[in-house]
Amino acid sequence: MKATLYTKEGSKKGSVDLPEIFSNSIREDLVQRYFEVAKKIQPYSHDPRAGRKSSAAGTISHKRHDWKGHYGKGMSRAPRKTMWRRGTQFFWIGAETTSARGGRRVHGPMLFRAPKKINKKEQELALNIALAATVDQKIVISRYESLDKADFVPAVIESLPQKTKDLFASLKNIFSSSFDLILKKKDKRAGKGKLRGRKYKSNSGLLIITGKDETSKFSGVDVKSIKELQISDLYPLGRIVLYTKKAIDEFGGKK
Repeated sequence: MKATLYTKEGSKKGSVDLPEIFSNSIREDLVQRYFEVAKKIQPYSHDPRAGRKSSAAGTISHKRHDWKGHYGKGMSRAPRKTMWRRGTQFFWIGAETTSARGGRRVHGPMLFRAPKKINKKEQELALNIALAATVDQKIVISRYESLDKADFVPAVIESLPQKTKDLFASLKNIFSSSFDLILKKKDKRAGKGKLRGRKYKSNSGLLIITGKDETSKFSGVDVKSIKELQISDLYPLGRIVLYTKKAIDEFGGKK
């Protein structure tokens, strides 16, 4: 498979052969499995003692002549806590049970779950499949609703400019009509999500994959080297990716 090679300014220079890892057959089920294992989820659970911090304990006795018993009062055996007493007369309210006000939660979320596992060979294969999906025009088009054609896929640039202004000028030449799609956009979320720690939502934008020794950082696009690349950067399959020539050489085993 060949990819279009662009100069630093964004003009076409020729073509370059892609390594064999970009020829893997697409298996989305394997990539999804690896993503489920690799993704990091913030642990969430209720307080284990929530609803059990009252003085109520056990059940109330129904025996005759028993101190603080329920005999003859027509009351259930639910755990209760004492609110006031007058001699041998008590006023109780239900507590701790799931049906009582302020009681414990029924089947709350578990804090610790058994970790999912995947073989190392499957991890490597899943990452290679995700890379192969970035050079497949049909998969790239299926990921983006507003994209009708993806003739810029696959794209390789000789080297990255030093300034952000020069980079965006090059990207305009490479992606032309799809330039607005590759920029990161951040919007305020509608609804109650604003109150729950997710006030903003953003799209993925363009991912630039560089070689191990290349160091570049630009605002508006994601830049990752080969050694930093993770499955979360490429999933769902079909993200728009721009490779540097050095990254392609390293994928092929060249130094």
